[in-house]
Amino acid sequence: MCTVAVSFEPSFPVPLLALAVRDELLMRPGGARRALAPPPGPARRHRPGRGRHLAGRRPGCPACRVRAQRARAARARARPPPGASCRCWRPPPPLPADLAAFDPFYLVTAGLTGASMVSWDGAERDETALPEGVTVVVNSGADPAEPRAARLLAALRAGVRPDPAGGWGDWLGLAAGQGVAREDDAALILRRTFGDDLRYGSSSVTLLALGPDLVRYDFAAVPDEPGPLVLTRVL
Repeated sequence: MCTVAVSFEPSFPVPLLALAVRDELLMRPGGARRALAPPPGPARRHRPGRGRHLAGRRPGCPACRVRAQRARAARARARPPPGASCRCWRPPPPLPADLAAFDPFYLVTAGLTGASMVSWDGAERDETALPEGVTVVVNSGADPAEPRAARLLAALRAGVRPDPAGGWGDWLGLAAGQGVAREDDAALILRRTFGDDLRYGSSSVTLLALGPDLVRYDFAAVPDEPGPLVLTRVL
């Protein structure tokens, strides 16, 4: 289960902020099992000739993409085309009209004019505009009753919205999972063990900001032990 929190406040100098946490099986190459080793560049221009398009990448696997004029956080999985090496392969936006090749997903698209979410349950596609303020999307969608979403929503709404030009303020502690055990159902940063060695949990965190005069993209691998995140500023 991955999590995306979007704060859209059109009256603020930086109207769009987003916090995204990637969860996966930790024994996968590039998972949190190797988080203490420097990743091979948290973001690069993996698509030459496609403008200012950056892709955050663990070995063979894009986690989050950013354009200078819009931020997109996607948590979708498709059946890859022949020869594709990444299990998280997905076509570039816009999404195709026919989503039959995709497993169920939620796709959040956000920019200076607002945010929306496409949901696909394997049979029906739905698109909704996200309201102003804070929305948290988890594995069950924009579900404020889900424990992880409920806690994060309450914390983001009660806290001070950061000015990303100067830093992430209280959001950095939230993104590190401070104050909640990683085994708790309401934890943003997860650790689970199934059987003897099947470990699942949060492997990376992305913080995004988009305004008329500012684009900021920060990335952090999640360390094995609880503690502060070490951010790399990409933009």
